[in-house]
Amino acid sequence: MAAMERARLPFADRRSAGRALAQRLLAAPPGPHPLVLALPRGGVPVAWEIARALQAPLELLLVRKIGCPGQPELACAALVEGDPPELVLNDELMADEPPARAWLAAAVAAETAVLAERRRAWRGGRPLPPVAGRSVILVDDGLATGTTVRAALAALRQRGAARLLLAVPVAPADTLARLAPALDAVHCLATPRPFGAVGAHYRDFHQLDDGEVLALLG
Repeated sequence: MAAMERARLPFADRRSAGRALAQRLLAAPPGPHPLVLALPRGGVPVAWEIARALQAPLELLLVRKIGCPGQPELACAALVEGDPPELVLNDELMADEPPARAWLAAAVAAETAVLAERRRAWRGGRPLPPVAGRSVILVDDGLATGTTVRAALAALRQRGAARLLLAVPVAPADTLARLAPALDAVHCLATPRPFGAVGAHYRDFHQLDDGEVLALLG
């Protein structure tokens, strides 16, 4: 299931971390018809190196977190792009303190508009390629809580992905353990303790702009 070893930290940058992850994936082939999906923006440079090494197509997977009322950093749901976008609820939070239906409907409408805008900007409005029957490698530059990734995996499984793999340079071990039941394989280079912020494990962790994302997507 999991391929995790302690890498030398910090990583130089996202591209170098992506090359190291690509070597792991070359040693453990992902399966039929691989598709590399990057979570923007930070996952794109990492995923570009993986896609190049595997000679696999690279696409973005657009996901928007929906924060709880009054606690925007605490995700009560996430919206994963699709036609229509798929709403994945945080069942635990929803059971404890469900937000008002009107509030959630307004939040979903706002994030749906953001997804559409970003799809136009980054993919020219093209829909996400079909994932049914494919081995999907979901890539980010690191995880903290894993809320966005959990929503993405649920949506991809629902859409018929044959295998789901997660490739991240760095993540807390407990986050990976919580995600493991939804995955066929995990590739992670480092699980430092204490973890801190993702950016603390890179020498260069600059904010990518749209130009950098588009250049890598070709």
